[in-house]
Amino acid sequence: MGILNRILRKESLERYLDSDNHLERIIGTKDLIAMGIGVVIGTGIFILPGTVAATHSGPAITISFILAAIVCSTSALCYAEFSSALPVAGSAYSFGNVIFGELIGWILGWALILEYMLAVAAVATGWASYFNSFIAGFGIHIPKAVSGPFNPAQGTYVNLTAILIVLFISFLLSRGVQASIRLNNIMVYLKIAIILLFVIVGAFFVKPANWNPYMPFGIKGVFTGASTVFFAYLGFDVIASSAAEVKNPKRSMPAGILGTLSITTVLYIAVAAVLTGMVKYTKLDVGNPVSYAMQLAHQDWFAGIIALGALIGMFTMILSTTFSSSRLIYSIGRDGLLPASLSKLDEKTHTPKVALYAVTVVIALTSGFVSLDQLANLVNIGTLVAFTVVSLGVIPLRRRKDIDNSKGFKVPFYPVLPIVSVVLCLIMLSQLSLETWVASGIWFLIGLIIYFSYGIKHSKLSGNK
Repeated sequence: MGILNRILRKESLERYLDSDNHLERIIGTKDLIAMGIGVVIGTGIFILPGTVAATHSGPAITISFILAAIVCSTSALCYAEFSSALPVAGSAYSFGNVIFGELIGWILGWALILEYMLAVAAVATGWASYFNSFIAGFGIHIPKAVSGPFNPAQGTYVNLTAILIVLFISFLLSRGVQASIRLNNIMVYLKIAIILLFVIVGAFFVKPANWNPYMPFGIKGVFTGASTVFFAYLGFDVIASSAAEVKNPKRSMPAGILGTLSITTVLYIAVAAVLTGMVKYTKLDVGNPVSYAMQLAHQDWFAGIIALGALIGMFTMILSTTFSSSRLIYSIGRDGLLPASLSKLDEKTHTPKVALYAVTVVIALTSGFVSLDQLANLVNIGTLVAFTVVSLGVIPLRRRKDIDNSKGFKVPFYPVLPIVSVVLCLIMLSQLSLETWVASGIWFLIGLIIYFSYGIKHSKLSGNK
């Protein structure tokens, strides 16, 4: 078999369904939505509406959030159809393997590894910073040497708090899906309660005059704001990684993805509207606009509530994305492109513990020793690459006679909407910096080296057991 034929070999949906049959299907629609909200709504909801309003959109930040949601929904609809038609673990990685072939699937998987693990590591360092500040209020101080990434010049050697939170969440996930989902749901409900508390309390201090002028930076500012807040919605794709453990994937997967996007959009808009109504948009370019607004309203007690909300928000993001990361690595190991031991399931919990532990080691080391400030945009490029290919993949998916999705969700306005989604993703990709493209190019080059030196030889499609 020639090299071209080998890299374009397509996976069988039947084999995937048979392999994933050992995973327990115990996740429901509400669990999926909670998982999605847990990832999409983080600390950004307490920061982004204020800073973007001050610098780009003004009170019209609400329109920016709506436009960003519309753009994101085009990709979400494509993910919903794929998750309904291919209810298997691995998200875009598995979708790419079935529709485009092994090499494209591997590239998507490699992009998602970048997205998931780097995102979790970045949020873990943020959680550590918030937590250290939070306990400092009670007179408890973390020694400087273990409070930051390895940087001897600044007196820091390891971010111990970040490592510990990653290890703790890994421990929770290792106890089984049901316990993890239950905890995530509780934390998400608390987070939503805190957000709604701000909206309700803040509404009493809204001054309509603060919304005038509504569009101070013009329509261009609204669109610039939309492109900025677009990245706040990224993360709903982690839902697709859990498809093999969902009770009724054809119904629940689309509902989980689209439900997440709908609820998070409403929450973002509500916070933005109240925030810009409480404080003139020109004063919101601060690091903690929500706390700042409450302080101006003489509601200082709310600052502690916001800190708690931020901690909960980041905790659920780490939990959900670590869960999805382990399922992604399990899927790649299942196909032989990474060591097959990664696809081994624990007999008691029916979860891929080896994959979970591998993910935990990488995330813990990254969050504990590496400064991630300059790498955040790499998360965006990994996501957008996956969005682009999944959106494009809906067209060949519809043509596959061996995949029956007659009773599942289908993207409306086909094929126009998937093409629109591809174009929008390409526009977003074009907005990323040259440094981001260079760094991601190096990442994908490493991925190709691994594939051609290991994956292609050990692939299950080559007949390896």
